[in-house]
Amino acid sequence: MRTIESEIIINKISDLCGEVNFNLPQDVVDAVKTYIKNDNSIADNILNEILENAKIAKQDKIPLCQDTGTANFFVKIGKDVKIVGDYDISTAINKGVSNGYTKHYLRKSIVCDPLARVNTKDNTPANIYCDYVDGDKIEITMLAKGGGSENASFLKMLTPLDGWNGVKNFVIESVKLKGANACPPIIAGLGIGGDFASVGLLAKKALLRSIGSNNKSKFYDDKEKELFDEINKLNIGPMGLGGVPTALAVFIETKPCHIASMPVAINIQCHSCRRKTIII
Repeated sequence: MRTIESEIIINKISDLCGEVNFNLPQDVVDAVKTYIKNDNSIADNILNEILENAKIAKQDKIPLCQDTGTANFFVKIGKDVKIVGDYDISTAINKGVSNGYTKHYLRKSIVCDPLARVNTKDNTPANIYCDYVDGDKIEITMLAKGGGSENASFLKMLTPLDGWNGVKNFVIESVKLKGANACPPIIAGLGIGGDFASVGLLAKKALLRSIGSNNKSKFYDDKEKELFDEINKLNIGPMGLGGVPTALAVFIETKPCHIASMPVAINIQCHSCRRKTIII
């Protein structure tokens, strides 16, 4: 059994909050570069501005976006790990978020109640999802999710009769309706299956994949490519001003579901897809 001090987790999370918000992942940078044609079009100019913004943020250690997002954590805890010290894993992560968002001067966007709207002043509580796995390490992936792209996300309870065409139409109509509001080019995370409570989490987990990665299922890999092509025909374009790309990637996650149901959720991510994984 390996022991890990909770204070180590707090410090790692504090640093991670800054790293995630200051650094655009390389797969996102590379994906943006593939669409630059140097033709002085509006789309081209916006894509170049995205890359310049990423360069400045990394160099000067300032946020990629003023909306430093909800702090989401996907945690895999090894069964041979024992956390010791004053705090459990969730408390340690939240203390790390509080320290990190304060230390790095990141915007605090969380309110303590959806109607009272009083700011918690340290961006806590974070959304924390834990799974227990084999091993003696803790893997933590952080996703900083901005409010604009989160507001462009949808969930719908389809029926089995709707089939793939129903899923496809739902996704395309969702992007048509709100894609321009989500600071495109977007990454679309799609969850299919599970139930009402779990399908949204499936869609969010889909956003953790690297651009260019293939779905483990050949069937769903083909469906991702189909949706990707259809979304990029919409001509919404970078920042909603036309052209391509509208999407940098489409990722699908699935889960078994009830015979009478087919839940579907789309969690849209803006071009500032801020995520990073650390292992303790």
